[in-house]
Amino acid sequence: MNVQNEYIKSVIEKVIAKNPGEVEFHQTVEEVLSSLEPVIAKHPEYEKAALLERLVEPERVIMFRVPWVDDNGNVQVNKGYRVQFNSAIGPYKGGLRFAPNVYLGIIKFLGFEQTFKNSLTGLPIGGGKGGSDFDPTGKSDAEIMRFCQSFMTELYRHIGAETDVPAGDLGVGAREIGYMFGQYKRLKNVYEGVLTGKGLAYGGLSGRTEATGYGVVFFAREMLKHFGESLEGKTVVVSGFGNVSWGTVQKLNQLGAKVLTISGPDGYIYDPDGVSTKEKEDFMLELRASGKNVCAPYAEKFPNAKFFPGEKPWGVKADLYIPCATQNEIGMKEAEAMVANGAKFLCEASNMPTTNEAMAYLMANGVVLGPSKAANAGGVACSCIEMGQNAGHTVFSPDQVYAQLEQIMINIHNNAAKASEQYGLGYNLVAGANIAGFQKVADAMMAQGIV
Repeated sequence: MNVQNEYIKSVIEKVIAKNPGEVEFHQTVEEVLSSLEPVIAKHPEYEKAALLERLVEPERVIMFRVPWVDDNGNVQVNKGYRVQFNSAIGPYKGGLRFAPNVYLGIIKFLGFEQTFKNSLTGLPIGGGKGGSDFDPTGKSDAEIMRFCQSFMTELYRHIGAETDVPAGDLGVGAREIGYMFGQYKRLKNVYEGVLTGKGLAYGGLSGRTEATGYGVVFFAREMLKHFGESLEGKTVVVSGFGNVSWGTVQKLNQLGAKVLTISGPDGYIYDPDGVSTKEKEDFMLELRASGKNVCAPYAEKFPNAKFFPGEKPWGVKADLYIPCATQNEIGMKEAEAMVANGAKFLCEASNMPTTNEAMAYLMANGVVLGPSKAANAGGVACSCIEMGQNAGHTVFSPDQVYAQLEQIMINIHNNAAKASEQYGLGYNLVAGANIAGFQKVADAMMAQGIV
């Protein structure tokens, strides 16, 4: 990205030099900071206070080994991480990711993004992220339990309801959260809302599972509404088939859109009839619960659907594209295919699914882009609602949760649009989300001194 401001340029260069090999972290720092040029120009005091240098440096990085015993009695060792990035506006908050490609650079990218995402919700939560290179695919429940207990045996000393409240992410669902919560409670001898995404029987929030997907669709609805359009009758390409995709598909169906695709690491499904029935929605959950991490069986169960092995769905023509899988799944090749098909709207449900180059190309070709730090903030927003539920020793109904979620997503969209307009950038939700998220964190950091 073309950065003119010398202060911003120097900070980006330092990040790349001081964090070699952490390409995802470099990418998100460049994407965010390059949007802040008009803000930095207006606030020279930020440079004097080295605000950006402090912003890109995590407050704390915790790395540890996670030994566990598999079902064959063999000792396995994984790496564990928790990056507590920024607590200027509240306790650290962000998920735990269990996936074989997890390393420090990915956790730092996610934690940095989380700082601004959490700020955008308007809720009092700071940014953090964690996880492990452990791969839960194909593991037994007993193996996953032993791993989670070992992971929490180290992590517990660094987290707490008013310090750092992790949640789930890729590879970490209700099962993993349950095992980790049980171990935390056992070690600390305290019952507190230290994890979110818990089961309903022990402090979880009704509606949390679908929250990220629902929130993305609410955000996409507001994007279309800005142009006088609605989701009714629109065709949608969705990637992934886990909780985020499932919630996205379900809410799109409720609002009258037609979902054409889902995908997995093995390829993608094209369903000309639409992923549009409760049976199909439920089968997505079955696929995820199988632990096999493949989507091909969908085409076996629903013969009108077709499976494309080893391919991504971005060449399918649609009105709206919603990536729900993982980072950088849309590069230049995919972006060019989308533009060639006349793409109008892209709303990011996964974290940083579009490369910086592809993002610039899409926007230059008239695609309206809803960035992940704004569009997928519904998950962490509901996590914060769960924290409030736990702290107040009460229970919210699903309708109460959905109402709060919808209003939060409307506010995020409106605040991003307003920030963009304020700095003369028109309707640019990417820049607007970065500016709106940054401004609140920056104000808090300046008020709290050099810490």
